[in-house]
Amino acid sequence: MRKYTIGTLLAVLLLVVALGAGTTGALAAGTITIAYSEGGHTLDPVMANDLTSDTVILAVYDQLVTYGTRKLPDGRVVGVTNDIRPMLAERWTVSPDKKVYTFYLRKNVKFSNGDPVNADAVLFTLNRIANTPGNGSFLFQVASIDPKQVKKIDDYTVQIGLTRPNAMFLQVLAMYTFSILDPAVVKEHGNEWLASHAVGSGPFKLVSWDPANGVILDANKDYWQGPPKVDRVVMQVIPESSNRVAFLKAGSVDMAVEVPPKDVRDLRAAPGVIIRSDPSVRILYFAMNCGVKPFDNPKVRQAISYAIPYKQLINDVMYGQAQQLRSPVPDGMPGYNGSAWHYSYDLKKAKKLLTEAGYPHGFTFDFTLGSGFDDWEQDAVLIQASLAQIGVKMNITRMARPQFLQLMSQKKLTAFISKWTSFVNDPGYHLGFLLDGKGPANYINYDNPKVDALLAEASKETDTASRLKLYEEAQPYIVRDAPWAFLYQYARVVGIRKGVSGYIFYPDELIRFYPLSK
Repeated sequence: MRKYTIGTLLAVLLLVVALGAGTTGALAAGTITIAYSEGGHTLDPVMANDLTSDTVILAVYDQLVTYGTRKLPDGRVVGVTNDIRPMLAERWTVSPDKKVYTFYLRKNVKFSNGDPVNADAVLFTLNRIANTPGNGSFLFQVASIDPKQVKKIDDYTVQIGLTRPNAMFLQVLAMYTFSILDPAVVKEHGNEWLASHAVGSGPFKLVSWDPANGVILDANKDYWQGPPKVDRVVMQVIPESSNRVAFLKAGSVDMAVEVPPKDVRDLRAAPGVIIRSDPSVRILYFAMNCGVKPFDNPKVRQAISYAIPYKQLINDVMYGQAQQLRSPVPDGMPGYNGSAWHYSYDLKKAKKLLTEAGYPHGFTFDFTLGSGFDDWEQDAVLIQASLAQIGVKMNITRMARPQFLQLMSQKKLTAFISKWTSFVNDPGYHLGFLLDGKGPANYINYDNPKVDALLAEASKETDTASRLKLYEEAQPYIVRDAPWAFLYQYARVVGIRKGVSGYIFYPDELIRFYPLSK
């Protein structure tokens, strides 16, 4: 992507002023302006699946429940997805068999247009999710929600039945996908209207959304938890990372997301700038299709894992803003077990395994590189050079991201790099999507009956300690099988101007605007 010209930069600065963010270097006290790389794709909660769209949805809508937070010893505040707190539901009860949840809604909560938030709104929302193919209906399955057992008890009481006890149910229910909609608005305007408009009960109202330029959100002064501490949030689209950094240093924006690792040291020394770097559960892995030769042979996959220059990737590509991924479950997720990881950089072991696998002189394979991420490009080149030292030729094919995602989902790629963030910080969600034999994001044909059996048993277990132990048992099998070379876990880096407070890091990496102040 080309960098902005001086004229384009000026135009963006003028747009920031026009949006109400003040003048360059002196942003309005009642407005927080945040630089994003892109403007989102849809504001429909059941269809959204990108950082910007999801963030807007959480600002405009509320959910039945939400995630709690905790303060770390160093003073940072982080979200905790297994600590579920009341939101639109002020309380709930659970049946003895843990299959029926009864939610008691807050009374006198209204959507921003004055319509009531009641049981009818909750039922309408849940039925819509269940009947919309894609992420929403699949999350019903993940949470074991039985669509036939979603009932209105009275105007402010809703009952949700499960097909079986599910430890992740409440965590899934707190996701943006389960944002409560106003049925009258949807019936009046239609489902397509939700893609670019929003009427919710959340702390902010949508003023405008332009995917090319950004989003304007105004405070909902009648919000049931009390009005936000800022009057307006502007999500400004600045695609080029160097320009986001320049705007942050100049004070033209209050915050910047997706700060490049190479700029962290410089920004830490910049006057008026604070860098927040939090270890995340976003992972990057080198995927090898277990259904395609030569990667159908586990010794080949193990050989590749020994030939990855892990430290070089973390130091030279990520500038230390990442940590070694030592298991399919990232460090920081409950149930993490990194004890089985043993793939240190060792070309002799890699060569020996290739010989045992029947490839003493190496082999050639096609690697597909999806566009859009600078670190992927650099990682691929470094890995290519390292593999060449053991006689393995890696042909890199660069591909536009939409085509890459399509082929990846069809399981047609031989090898590729991909990242993943589990919005629910739970090994059942994480492994269930990625490495279960029937997982919807298992794009590499990985299938280990022992792993599947452990995951299935864990999904039915209601005791937390026993459940996590099963996930811990599954991880060494996956490490041994090496369907991925485990590259690294990202740090979530956000640049913040001094004077802005209230930022909380959540595992889903979405910023909640309500706690922000300036």
